[in-house]
Parts: sequence; C-alpha cells; structure tokens
Amino acid sequence: MANKPVRYTVVDAFTELPFKGNPAVVCLLDEERDDKWLQAVATEFNLSETCYLTRIANSEGPANLINASSNPRFGLRWFTPVFEVKLCGHATLAAAHTLFSSGLVGFDIVEFDTLSGVLTAKKIPDVSIAYASGLENDENQDRYYIELDFPVDLPTEFLSIETSQISAALQGVSIVEIKRTSIGDDLLVEVSSGESVIDYKPQFDAIEKCPGRGIIITAAAPANSGFDFYSRFFCPKAGINEDPVCGSAHCSLASYWSKKLGKCDLKAYQASRRSGVLNIHLDEQKQRVLLRGKAVTVMEGCILV
Repeated sequence: MANKPVRYTVVDAFTELPFKGNPAVVCLLDEERDDKWLQAVATEFNLSETCYLTRIANSEGPANLINASSNPRFGLRWFTPVFEVKLCGHATLAAAHTLFSSGLVGFDIVEFDTLSGVLTAKKIPDVSIAYASGLENDENQDRYYIELDFPVDLPTEFLSIETSQISAALQGVSIVEIKRTSIGDDLLVEVSSGESVIDYKPQFDAIEKCPGRGIIITAAAPANSGFDFYSRFFCPKAGINEDPVCGSAHCSLASYWSKKLGKCDLKAYQASRRSGVLNIHLDEQKQRVLLRGKAVTVMEGCILV
C-alpha cells in the first residue's frame, strides 16, 4: 500500500513578516516513517530545520481536533539537512504556530514530547497591539505571541588550548570571552561590540574546523537600539552555514547575558541577513528560559513519496 501524502507548512519563526526570521518545515505525520525517510526529507528541503509532529492520543474527539481536559500533546523531532538535533527553538515555535493557526488544537497551550523532555508552547496575547488599536478581545484573538518553555543551558568554561584556531576563524573580530554550551556543544564567543556582530564576514571552512558543533558570536547591543544583546550563529557541521534565528542558542545566551547585565528579562536581536527578535525571561529558580516570539506561515503543500 502506498504511503499517504504528508502535509507540510513552511513557517517563518521569530518574525511578523514573511521571508524574515528563520524558516522551518513542519510536517504532520499520520503514520510512522523511518528515520532514513525523515532525514531524506530534511535534506531535500535543505532549510536549517525540518520538524515532524505526531499526535499522541489523549482525546475522544475527532481525529483532527484535540480538545481534551488536559493539554494536547504531540511528539516532536527536529532534523537539520545533515542530522537530528536534541533541541530547536524556531522549529518548535513554527510547530506551535501551525497547530494553533490551523485549528488542530482547541487550547492555548500545547505540549511536545521531545529528546529534551516535555516542552510547552502557549499563546500570549499581544497586549500592546490590542491597546494601541482599541480592538476588542474577539477581534484581537489572532494577535498573539507564542511563548516556549525551554531548559536553561548554562555555558561552561572553555578549557581548550585551541583559542588561536578560534581567533583565526573569527579574524578581524576582537574576542572578549569564550564559553561552551552544554546542550548544543557550541562555542559562545562574546566580541567587542554589536557592530562587530553585524559586520563580521564568516569564514565557514575555518569555523567548521573549530571545536564543538558551531559558533555563536554575541555582544551587548548598542545604546538606544531597543535591545539588550545581538548574536549570530554559524553551524556548517550541521549543514547550516548561518542559522538565521536560533532559539536554542538563546537558552545559553539568556543565562550568559542575564548574569552580565543583572536582569532576567531580555530583548534579543539575531543580526543575520533575515534577522529576528526574541523576548526572553530567565527563571533562575526553575532553571527555565521562556522564549517569546511570533511566526507567519508562508507555504503549504504535500510530500507525495
């Protein structure tokens, strides 16, 4: 028997505008597919992340509408063009946006069963737009942020002697400090200024030879920019030369900049060509990071094989 077509959407995450933020493919699976197929599809799309949703039955309602007394839950997996990853923020935001906007869930909260444990996403009303526009609640129901509840990634000391290799890869940039993330095994490199983050011209061959999975560069944002810090993320080993907006990187950036700036609420700008904005809250007691952003669907279709 031939496999059923798989519905997919392409969603731009951490942005309100199409063709900005970070695009992710969201596939809703009605039947089991093997890992080879999942990876092949991700390689075919060749975006920074393709994710797969599978329903976890918790309702007696229609198969296409989950409206139980407990929060609806889906299995969620993330694949780069090269391999599966343990955590991805922008594709989780894209998945939640797809479920909320399509009416596949009747709740304002959805849970995801992942390699990083159970993650939640919930709608947060965009109070600023409602207040500014004078819209009533019913008129404003589609104007919301999605808030992701993710684990904190505490950067650790970078003990390697290979700092010269990193300096060479980041040639022309003055390095302040190097840390190593725990979840992604990436290098977190603070540089001297936000302008340096924007102006940096990456040497991907050199970055690929550095320790760890990828390199996050970051700096305090310029005064009066409206942001607390800037960042960019390069991960050629995962088939992603530059990830336009990386949610999981902000699990470590949140703890890093919270400590440096002495605040738990942060506004971040990822200064890639596509760019993206994240509103962040660090819950030190629970060791969780709340990532808040918006998303827009730009494409829909079916995978036929």
